[in-house]
Amino acid sequence: MHVIPFDRSRLPFARHLAEAARLAYKEPGAVRRQAAAWGYSDVRTFCVPHQVPFPLEDTQAFAMGNAETVVVAFRGTEPGELRDWLTDCGALMVPYSCGDGMVHLGFEQALDAVWPQILTAVRELRTGDQKLWFTGHSLGGALAMLAAARMYFADPRLLADGVYTFGQPRTCDPVLARAYDTAFKGRMFRFVNNSDIVPKLPPDPLYRHVALEQYFDASGRLLPRPPSLLVRVCDALRGHLRSPASFGVDAFRDHGIGAYITCLAANAEPAHEADLPRAA
Repeated sequence: MHVIPFDRSRLPFARHLAEAARLAYKEPGAVRRQAAAWGYSDVRTFCVPHQVPFPLEDTQAFAMGNAETVVVAFRGTEPGELRDWLTDCGALMVPYSCGDGMVHLGFEQALDAVWPQILTAVRELRTGDQKLWFTGHSLGGALAMLAAARMYFADPRLLADGVYTFGQPRTCDPVLARAYDTAFKGRMFRFVNNSDIVPKLPPDPLYRHVALEQYFDASGRLLPRPPSLLVRVCDALRGHLRSPASFGVDAFRDHGIGAYITCLAANAEPAHEADLPRAA
């Protein structure tokens, strides 16, 4: 299969969306202040309790918009909590509500909890031809991917301009993954940092990732194509050798959203950074 390398001119905006994914972990006041500092004039925050066993007590997200852009960002969770939960509940798949295929029950219900608010916010914020972006880290990445899918499969006029996720787990079966990849070709960007444990869960073959991964190696370099299994194993070993004291914990260290932001910044070209908003 011919692989088209990631367009590096997009890296600064990918970093901005990673910053938005990190902001989703903050309390609503901090979200509003930072979004305003970025130039987003309208901000909506959401926090809806769960009615299912889940590594979070609620689904948290926010939407921010201005005259050019609407961004929807979902909060993630700690990798240890997510790993344990996916291991315990990984077999819970249900028919996808918006088309063919199967989806993880927990992710589907977590999105259900906040979906009416998300859909209303997008419709109210997208008053013209603003570009629509979804983002999230960890669990938030899974919800961002599924939110974009649900919005499109329910109403193709609401196709997102892009979905950027960082350290997301697998969410669905191969049938839904293929349908998603067809609909979001050139619009879905799934970043994976070296030994990050969360993208390995839930396991293949029942679950399948969407999109080709954008892989950062042990040195933080964005590879032009996904590595082979042998290259991946050797790279993980290099990561251990670079920091022997972190042996056994680097799978969690590499999962942090801060690590993703550092890698994105290191790979971006300064010429493409000038017009992007900055975290205050």
